[in-house]
Amino acid sequence: MSEEDARRTRALACWRGPVEPKPLGGGISNHNFLVDDGGARFFVRIGEDFLVHNVLRRFELAASRAAHAAGISPEVVHAEPGAMVFRYVEGRTLSPEDLCSETMLERVVPLVRAAHEAIPKHFRGPTPIFWVFQVLRDYAARLAADSHRLTADLPRYMAAAERLEKMVGPVEIAFGHNDLLAANLIDDGSRLWLVDWEYGGFNSPLFDLGGLASNNELSPALEERLLELYFDAPVSDDLRRRYQAMKCASLLREAMWSMVSEIHLTIDFDYQAYTAENLDRFERAYATLSSP
Repeated sequence: MSEEDARRTRALACWRGPVEPKPLGGGISNHNFLVDDGGARFFVRIGEDFLVHNVLRRFELAASRAAHAAGISPEVVHAEPGAMVFRYVEGRTLSPEDLCSETMLERVVPLVRAAHEAIPKHFRGPTPIFWVFQVLRDYAARLAADSHRLTADLPRYMAAAERLEKMVGPVEIAFGHNDLLAANLIDDGSRLWLVDWEYGGFNSPLFDLGGLASNNELSPALEERLLELYFDAPVSDDLRRRYQAMKCASLLREAMWSMVSEIHLTIDFDYQAYTAENLDRFERAYATLSSP
């Protein structure tokens, strides 16, 4: 736990009395706390703008408020520079194993589609766009400037990204979550909540679907069901090809996110191991995509 972040949490202007923040584990880019304030419980996220990952907290706040208005996420009860306070959801954080179930996918996919469709109706102010291929170009430039240990491999990764972008082709636009880890889904026993909008922005729905599959290692049969559920139609060869290309891009983005984090993040987490894991998954997915 960062004692400075705990101190900042105690000092937030929204509390009715003295509070003692309890650190919450699991985050790999922010410090999060649970706060009990007179019997009411709140989730607190401490984090400044995160320019190495193009995260601007004003966009995260606007997306979080829109997601609450759309019935997707818990309420933001307080915000000030460097901190957001959410009403705490009593429930169980999902695991990747939970997502490897058709029953759970049948609950998750409608929530993701509802977010895509409803959040733009509530989002106010300037809106971000998250185009994974531009993210990859920016990461590659940053990693080269930083002389990352894998700099020599960057041209090969970017050649793959250029090919994948062409394979994806023209896309429909929705408001994407863009970080669909199982840990960002909470089951309160009666419904699911989707949280953590720091990468939220307009994007192709295929990126969230590819991320949902790749982050949770869905089987090919579950990937097919994922697409059927989202598009409410049989899966065409063209859709399957574009989706697989976007899934590969989501894996490469996760790996390059970790490569940047190796240099710039100070949280106690093994980013090099996370880089290796995601590069391996990317290479395997890309090899499958490239095979006859």
